[in-house]
Amino acid sequence: MNTRLVVTFTTLIAVLVVALAVPLGLAYASHRTNRLLLDRRADATRFAELADQAARDDDHTGLVAELNRYAELYVAAVRVRDRDGAVLLTAGRFQADDRAAVRLALSGRTTEELPLITPFGPDTVLLAEPSGRDAQLSGVVLLQAPAERARMDVTLVWAALAAGSLTVLAYAVLAARGLARWILRPVTELDRTTQAIAGGRLDARAHHGVGPSELRRLEERFNAMADAVSGAMERQRAFVADASHELRTPLTVLGLRLENLEPHLRAEGRAEFEEALAELDRLTLLVADLLALAQVEAGAGVEVKESELAPRLAAWREVYAAKGVRLVTHVPEGATVPEAAARIADIALDNAQKFVPAGGTVTVGLEGGVLRVADDGPGLSEEARAEATGRFWRSGAHANVPGSGLGLAIASELARACGATLRLLPATPHGLVVELRLPQP
Repeated sequence: MNTRLVVTFTTLIAVLVVALAVPLGLAYASHRTNRLLLDRRADATRFAELADQAARDDDHTGLVAELNRYAELYVAAVRVRDRDGAVLLTAGRFQADDRAAVRLALSGRTTEELPLITPFGPDTVLLAEPSGRDAQLSGVVLLQAPAERARMDVTLVWAALAAGSLTVLAYAVLAARGLARWILRPVTELDRTTQAIAGGRLDARAHHGVGPSELRRLEERFNAMADAVSGAMERQRAFVADASHELRTPLTVLGLRLENLEPHLRAEGRAEFEEALAELDRLTLLVADLLALAQVEAGAGVEVKESELAPRLAAWREVYAAKGVRLVTHVPEGATVPEAAARIADIALDNAQKFVPAGGTVTVGLEGGVLRVADDGPGLSEEARAEATGRFWRSGAHANVPGSGLGLAIASELARACGATLRLLPATPHGLVVELRLPQP
């Protein structure tokens, strides 16, 4: 938008400058042409009087001398024709086609206008003046005068106008850029703030105070809206965290009481008891995941320290061995990643051990700042991969698999918190790849 505003303002100024400079330039060229016409017509009129007198006296000696001196002094050319069009005298290098001018002069009319003098021409101008009185025309005087000086004057004035126009245009561009920046400063500030908020900085606010009053009011209202939304999200997060935290103790007590009831159960109630314990375990896991998600969103559950990845992966080998799944690692010895990335690896490995059947393989690799956890399980469709990082999302094909549906949502928040990029990709020939691209130092 800044470029469009600058272009629009500059175009308007350029049109205004051209609308002023072009008429001024043409007006001066016309003025200089008329001045040249008046100066040279006076000379032509004088020569016409001398030619008429010479024709009456039948003595052209004085006329020839005058014409030669004039041609030499002004680098011009003069030609005298009689009333029949025959050439009587010529002084200087006369090269113009004078037929139209001769016809005009023999009709008793003098040259009233010249071609417009511009820096590009003409080099010479031709004037015709009838000699004689009233209807007694004795001939025609033709004056071919150079136009270099007039062209130079027009060139200088046009150059001055062009330089002035370019200077005005340059200042107009600077003014347009400053005006555009002033107008768009609130918009730029709002764009920066929305980008920061989208990146997770919910405390980012627009710093208003510069720009049009309407856009400053927009900034104020945006800040008020951001405060309201941030407050609502914070209250919601606090509620989830508090509720999850407060539910942990009752659930623990409930589990202990159910276990204490086990010796007093009859055989026919054993199945229902086991189902109740399973539901209690699922509820406990859900509460724990909700608390972890709330802490991650609030930034309280993200540690900035580095964690060595190999020991954490070694802890999963027994889990995978118990399920008959092979765990392959390609991690450099002593390699460390942010704690958030290690937790994401734990979440990906926990999901993989649920869905990869016995005999399958899960591969963990770390190279070039990219952490990949790939499995050869059933995988997810493209649509499912796009929705899998949402809260409480469960695939219809895996509805019976234990879990809260919050694992990948927590991983997504962890990735955002540490500035990494989390993607779910298909594995070849089948399976799922959890790819985490860590930020470059």
